[in-house]
Amino acid sequence: MALMITDECINCDVCEPECPNDAIYMGLEIYEIDPNKCTECVGHYDAPQCRQVCPVDCIPFNPGYPESQDELMAKYRLLTAAAKAKVA
Repeated sequence: MALMITDECINCDVCEPECPNDAIYMGLEIYEIDPNKCTECVGHYDAPQCRQVCPVDCIPFNPGYPESQDELMAKYRLLTAAAKAKVA
């Protein structure tokens, strides 16, 4: 399941650089997470890094994007392959 950032976000800027998939970006008012790029850090880390560093605990699971661990790993593999293709 992808993560999302709620309106409790204080724009502290700590989550964006922690995302290995570049899924976090500044929205109109608060940071947002692109659910197509969010793998909950599966393939990179044991836990979502944005949730680890968030000082206000405003990054819950996004109920609109239910995904199993296998689906998250498949997304990670696609994103990693796409990133490697851009470099080549």
